[in-house]
Amino acid sequence: MSDFQNKTLLITGGTGSFGQTVLRKFISGDLREIRIFSRDEKKQDDMRHELQKKYPDFFSKVKFYIGDIRDLQSLTDAMSGVDYVFHAAALKEVPSCEFFPIEAVKTNILGTNNVIHAAMRNSVKSCVFLSTDKAAYPINAMGISKAMMEHLVSANARVAAEKGTVLSCTRYGNVMCSRGSVIPLFIDQICSGNPITITNPEMTRFLMNLDEAVSLVMFAFKNARPGDLFIQKAEASTIGTLAKAVQKLFGDSGVRIIGTRHGEKLYETLMTCEERLRADDMGNYYRISADARDLNYDKFVVKGQVKTMADEAYTSHNTVRLDVEGTVQKILTTSYVRNKLAKLGREIQL
Repeated sequence: MSDFQNKTLLITGGTGSFGQTVLRKFISGDLREIRIFSRDEKKQDDMRHELQKKYPDFFSKVKFYIGDIRDLQSLTDAMSGVDYVFHAAALKEVPSCEFFPIEAVKTNILGTNNVIHAAMRNSVKSCVFLSTDKAAYPINAMGISKAMMEHLVSANARVAAEKGTVLSCTRYGNVMCSRGSVIPLFIDQICSGNPITITNPEMTRFLMNLDEAVSLVMFAFKNARPGDLFIQKAEASTIGTLAKAVQKLFGDSGVRIIGTRHGEKLYETLMTCEERLRADDMGNYYRISADARDLNYDKFVVKGQVKTMADEAYTSHNTVRLDVEGTVQKILTTSYVRNKLAKLGREIQL
């Protein structure tokens, strides 16, 4: 029997790229009901009509809830009868969070706290929270707010487990062609005959597609213990290499260097030195267990040398680095790029 058989799943921020990918994978499966929780009625209406067209036999199992994760009551009402929650709602763009950091606090921190407590009130069995590499050694408001989100999950995990709710986190790098991704921008600039704009060609970024993001969440869902954080091993490329890969597929319109934006890092970290010391290698993924100690530290006796961090973090600088051809093949795994090429009549070679 499937874990989803006759169960109800709620996705916060469900009209976004992640939610749409989850729907495509699960709408014809065993779930009794999929609830889309978001605040944008236009996106919900667009999704409703698209589902009616593409999935006429299954779209009736999708229910839409207008609400805001900043409002505990709207979440509590929407989670009544829900078995599982995937929490994807967030403010995700680094520059906008730099200019409006209190909005990042309201959504990414206080909103997450509301999700946690609404889930516990409704005896949700499992709640998986989506985080970002920017939460590791954060230097910008978005990353700091997501780091606090992760700490809220681990801090509440023990109490939630006593109420029958397993809270866990996933942390992943840039999801190609999702909101805020640079790839659609590059493609639009090329198609408009303009040079593509690059902040710093030596920057490195992890590359994941939406299917991999969903697979990571599903791995967490199936394997999580209270407070666990899961990370997928991921490939990376420099921004310069990524630009060349997009140009190889869509044409060379030139390059213009514009400099680093507010709050940007030279490279991204998926796992810190401190986390790496206590990480379990699970094949394609790492599990970082929550610290199960309480504040009475004198109860815990350590014999021998105390080691608090590994030699290096897991970053986009020291992971597998893709060349131009490897990056081309990676971005071709996204339906967005394939669809754009098909509209232009370009041959796709995987």
